[in-house]
Amino acid sequence: LLTLVSQRRKLLDYIKKGSEEKYQQVISGLGLRR
Repeated sequence: LLTLVSQRRKLLDYIKKGSEEKYQQVISGLGLRR
């Protein structure tokens, strides 16, 4: 479970670096508030 979370964190960090707009879309799509 922890590895899954860490992988998702890395993915989100990667997306955030690439595109803030796409990052926001992913967050709202997943229903996360981070």
